[in-house]
Amino acid sequence: MIVYNPKDWFYSTFYLHRSDTARKLFPLLLALSVYSGGIAYIELEYVKLSDVAWVKNITIVHNLLGFVMSILLVFRTNTAYDRWWEARKQWGTLTNSSRNLAIKMNAFLSRDDQVNRSFYIKSIPLFADTLFAHLRSSKTQFMLDAIEHPEFENLDAKKHGPNQVAAMIISRTNSLYKKGLISGDQLIVINNDMSSFSDVCGACERIKNTPIPLSYSSFIKKFIFIYVITLPVGFVFSMGYFVIAAVPFIFYVMASLELIAESIEDPFGTDSDDLPIDKIGENIRIHVMDILH
Repeated sequence: MIVYNPKDWFYSTFYLHRSDTARKLFPLLLALSVYSGGIAYIELEYVKLSDVAWVKNITIVHNLLGFVMSILLVFRTNTAYDRWWEARKQWGTLTNSSRNLAIKMNAFLSRDDQVNRSFYIKSIPLFADTLFAHLRSSKTQFMLDAIEHPEFENLDAKKHGPNQVAAMIISRTNSLYKKGLISGDQLIVINNDMSSFSDVCGACERIKNTPIPLSYSSFIKKFIFIYVITLPVGFVFSMGYFVIAAVPFIFYVMASLELIAESIEDPFGTDSDDLPIDKIGENIRIHVMDILH
């Protein structure tokens, strides 16, 4: 994720990062310029369709469809941003729950109980790490700290990492309750924090595994394509050869909105607009270490 000053108009306007839509659409923009020039030449210089009324009035259809297109693109962009913002809220919830659990365990556990403190120092950030790896579909690596914990050795990188870590945390906490190291009231107090881990995982999986329906996405792309390739036919009489520049620009605006929506609707990837979940996980590790160390 790129951190920038949203009030800096010059930077936002002229900075082109590697995933900029202009670079992705350049071949299509060039093809549309050639296509528009060919249509303009045929209508203005060769076929002379200027006296055909329905060709001139086709711009009315474009004006009507343009309103429908704007509604579709606004809905598409808002839907994608809602997914991005929901993902950010879920990782914010995970950060808060991790801090709260660390703060409470710091108060409940004795300062001399380095074994259990070490366990929570490792296991709480480990959930964020495994969730990060799970969402990015990379292999999870479980690392051990200075104090050995048998639970970590039993973790299987081929299985659902977040579930294993959440179950491990709850199992250790329940063991502390049975040993009398924490009371029943204290167990109830931290139960919501531990349960929220799985809730966050489920919400993130829902966002990642439920893309926008294919029929809707396909319809928008077809609509944009048909709308743009018919633009030169009608607008060439009012704009002349200027359609060579105007039509690609209109396509650039519409297609860019669709590409931006595609980019942000999956916020767990590695694009510059995706969430910095690796950095969030690292911050959780630092905060938990500061609290329980």
